[in-house]
Amino acid sequence: MHNILSLLVFFPALAGVLGFVVRKDSIRAYGIAVTAIEFILSLWLWFNFDTTNGGMQFVEFLPLIPQYGINYYLGVDGISLFLVLLSTFITLVGLISLTIKKNLKNLIISLLFLEMTLVGVFVALDAVLFYIFWELSLVPMLYIIGYWGGDLRIYASIKFFLYTFAGSMIMFVGMLYVAYMYYTATGTISFAITDWHRLILPYDTQIWLFLAFFIGFAIKIPMFPFHTWLPYAHGQAPTIGSVILAAVLLKMGTYGFIRFSLPIFPDASIAMITPIAILSLIMIIYTAMVAYAQEDMKQVIAYSSISHMGVIVIGTFAMNVEGIAGSIFLMISHGIVSGALFMLVGNIYDRRHTKLMKEFGGLASVMPKYATIFGIMLMAAVGLPLTIGFVGEFLSLLGFYKVNPWLTFLAGSSIILGAAYMLRLYKKSFFGPLTNEKNKNLKDLNAKELTSLIPLVLVAIWLGVYPKPVLKPINKSVTNLLQLMEKKSITKEAKDLLKENRVKLEAK
Repeated sequence: MHNILSLLVFFPALAGVLGFVVRKDSIRAYGIAVTAIEFILSLWLWFNFDTTNGGMQFVEFLPLIPQYGINYYLGVDGISLFLVLLSTFITLVGLISLTIKKNLKNLIISLLFLEMTLVGVFVALDAVLFYIFWELSLVPMLYIIGYWGGDLRIYASIKFFLYTFAGSMIMFVGMLYVAYMYYTATGTISFAITDWHRLILPYDTQIWLFLAFFIGFAIKIPMFPFHTWLPYAHGQAPTIGSVILAAVLLKMGTYGFIRFSLPIFPDASIAMITPIAILSLIMIIYTAMVAYAQEDMKQVIAYSSISHMGVIVIGTFAMNVEGIAGSIFLMISHGIVSGALFMLVGNIYDRRHTKLMKEFGGLASVMPKYATIFGIMLMAAVGLPLTIGFVGEFLSLLGFYKVNPWLTFLAGSSIILGAAYMLRLYKKSFFGPLTNEKNKNLKDLNAKELTSLIPLVLVAIWLGVYPKPVLKPINKSVTNLLQLMEKKSITKEAKDLLKENRVKLEAK
C-alpha cells in the first residue's frame, strides 16, 4: 500500500464530508465505523514497519509549489509511528464512549476532521504542511469546546485559541527564518524538515530560533507559565474534547521539540537543558500541589496532565536514548491513562451531573466495575510497576539522572505527589460509607462504556508488562536522532555530552 500515509490523513476528512449526507440516526454508527477503519489502517502501518530501520518509512513526495520549496512530503519513523496509532485509537474509543445527543452529526464530523489534523501533524515532513495541520487542529477543537462545552465554554475556547494561535505565529516566523538560512547556505529554497536537519547554524542564531519554536511548543504542551488555558479548556470541554485534548493534542508540543528543536538546534537545545528543566520542575511540583487542592474530579486530572507533561519534557531534554525514548513512551502512556480517566469522570457526570468529590463517597459498593477500572487507571497514572505509566516515567527520570541527579531527585517527587492527589481522589469518591441518597441507585458501567474502557485497561497492563514492541522502534529512531545531533553540534559542551552518551550506548 504505497499511499498508506495519505490514506490515513485524508480518509477521516473525506468521511467527514460524506457524513453530511448520512442520516442523523445512523451518524454515530457511521463515525465508529470510519474511526475503526482508520485504526485498522494504522495497525497495518505498524505491522509493516521495519523495526530495524530508524529512518523515515512509507515516504510520499509530491511537488506542490517547487519554486518556493513547498512539497507534499510525508513519512513516519519510530518516533511518530506510535503517536499516529495513539491518535487513531483514542479517537475510536472516544467515539464509542460518546453520550452527547445535541447536534451529534456536527460533533462527529468535527471529530473526524480533528483526527485528520492530528495524524497530519505526526506524518508531515514539510514544515509548511506541518504548520497547516498544526493550525487546522485548532478549528474543530475550538468548535467542540465552544459549542458542546459547559457554562464558560466561550471563554475557555477563546482562551485556548488565542494562546495556541499566538504561539504558533511566533513559531511560524522561526520557520520562515530557518528556510531563509537554508537558502543562504545552499542557494535553494526548501521547507523539508529532513533538509533542515542537515543545516548547521551559528550558535547565536540557534538560540533565537530555538526560543521562537519553544514558545509555540511550550504553549501547546502547556509548560509553565503558559499553562493557564488548559484547566479552563478541560473544565469546560465535553468529555470527548477533554479525552482528545489530553491524550493527543498536548503531545504535538513535545513531538515538536523532538522533530524540530533537537535536530535543527542541537547546541541551543543542550544550552537550554537547565532552564527548561527548572520550568519543568515548576510544572511537576506546582501543578501537582494545585491538583491536590481541587475538589472537582476533572480538575484534578487536568492539573495532573500538566504535571505529567513536565516529566515528558524532562526526558526529552535528557539528550540520551533512555530519556528521549522514555519521554516518547510516556506520551503514549499519558495518552492512554488520561484518556481513560477523563472518560471515567464523564461516566459519573452523565449519571449525577456533578464532578465534585464531596458529592460522592462509597461508590465502590454500588459501582464495583467502575471502581475497579478507575483504580487500575489511577495506579497507572501514578506509575505503579507493571503498568504503562511506570515504564515511561522510569526511563525519562533515568535518562535525566545522567544529566543532573539533583534535579532528577526533585522531578521524582512527581511520583509521590501524584500518588497523594490521586489516592485522595479515590478515597473521597469510592471508599467510606455511602451517605448520599442520590448515589444509592447508581447503575454500574454498561456494555458501551465497558467496550470503550476495557481496551484502554488492556493496553495499560500489556505495555506495562511487555513494552518492547513499542520501545524497540522508538530506540532505533532516537539513536539516529542523537547521532545527527552529535554530527551537527558546533560547541564543545554539546559535542562532549553527545559523544559521552554515544560511547555509553555503544558499550552496552
